[in-house]
Amino acid sequence: MQLWIPFAASAGTLLAIASFVGADWDAPPVESVQIGYRGTGMYLEKDIEKEKALMAANVVPEAPWEADPEGDRASELYENVQVLGDLSDDQFNQFMAAITEWISPEEGCEYCHNAENFASDEVYTKVVARRMIQMNQTINVDWGDHVGDVGVTCYTCHRGQHIPANYWYDDQEPKPASAMSRHGGVGKFVGNTSMPQNALMDYLLEDKPIRVHSLTALPDPNSPNPAGTKETESTWALMMHMSEGLGVNCVTCHNSRAFNDWDQSPPQRVTAWHGINMTRALNLDYMVGLTPVFPENRLGPEGDVLKIGCSTCHNGVQKPLYGVSMLQDYVDALDKKGPTDVPDFSTYVPGQTQIMGAGTPAQSSALPLQTTVADAGN
Repeated sequence: MQLWIPFAASAGTLLAIASFVGADWDAPPVESVQIGYRGTGMYLEKDIEKEKALMAANVVPEAPWEADPEGDRASELYENVQVLGDLSDDQFNQFMAAITEWISPEEGCEYCHNAENFASDEVYTKVVARRMIQMNQTINVDWGDHVGDVGVTCYTCHRGQHIPANYWYDDQEPKPASAMSRHGGVGKFVGNTSMPQNALMDYLLEDKPIRVHSLTALPDPNSPNPAGTKETESTWALMMHMSEGLGVNCVTCHNSRAFNDWDQSPPQRVTAWHGINMTRALNLDYMVGLTPVFPENRLGPEGDVLKIGCSTCHNGVQKPLYGVSMLQDYVDALDKKGPTDVPDFSTYVPGQTQIMGAGTPAQSSALPLQTTVADAGN
C-alpha cells in the first residue's frame, strides 16, 4: 500500500489545483477535421476563435484601379526604370500606387524615393524594393510547384508594414535558462520551443539533409541514413517552425503511421518540399546579396540580413491569404520576368545620387521625364 501513497498524493494535488481554477474557465472552441484514414490519428485541430482573427487579418485589398495596358511604356516616360519598363504608363502608376499601400501607407512615395529626384537610387529602400520586385517575379514564374496559380505579391508578406512581421536571422544570443531545455532556452524562430535555436540556418540557408527517420534501431554509420539525436532535434526545430508558420500540425504533410514514407504521405508534403527549396533559394539569391545595402538597424544582431521563413508569407495560415490570388490585377508587373541582372551591391553607398546598373553616378538631379504619382525608379 505504501507504493500507492505518492500516486494518491499526486492525484490529490491535481484535484486541489483544479479547484482553484475559476468556474468560468473553459477550453477554447475547437474544430476537428479528419484529413486521413480513420485510425491513423490524422486530424487537424483548429481554434475557432483564432481562426476568426486570422480571417480578419488575411483580407485581400482591392487594386487601386483597373489599369489600361495600352499606351507608352514606362521606360519611355521615366528615367531609370530597370525592371518594370515594359509596363504601360497606367499599369506602372497603378502598381506604384498599390506597392505604396502595401509597404508604406503613411510615408507614401518618399519612403523609397527622393521627392526631388525620383530617378535617383540614393534612398536604400528603393534599391531593396527593386530587388524584391524581381524576387516576386521569380517566385511566380519559377516556383509554380509551390505557389501554384495563386502566386505572391509584395502584400503577401508585408501587409502594410515596412518589414514583414515574420522573419529570422542568425541568432547567437544566449537564451534565459529553462529546466526543460537542452539548448539554453526557448527560441522564437523554432516554434517557441527549446529545440536547437539556430536550426533554420541549416535548412533555409544551408542545404543540410532534413530526412532523419532512422532505418536502424541504433545509429549506424553504414546506414543510408546515419543521423543521430542531434540531427533529429534540428529537423524537429524546422518542423516546429513550419507548423507554427502555417497553423497546421504534422499530419498535414505526413502520414502518422509512416512519417518517412513519401508514398503514404499527403500531397502537401511535396508542396512543402518545394517550399523549403524555394525559401532557401530566395535567401541565397536575393536576401543575402542585399546585406551591404541595409543600414545596421535593419540587420540582425550578428550583422546578417533578415531572412525569409515559411511564416513570412503564410502568416499563420496554410495557404497565404487563404488561397486568394491578387495576381490578376498585376499580371504584367509580377507574373512575368523582367530583367534579371544583379548589380554589385558592395559598391552601393546610401545617400549618394547614383543609378544602380547604369555604370556611372547621375550628374544632375533630373526629375522624371513626366511627372505623375508614379515612383519612377523601380
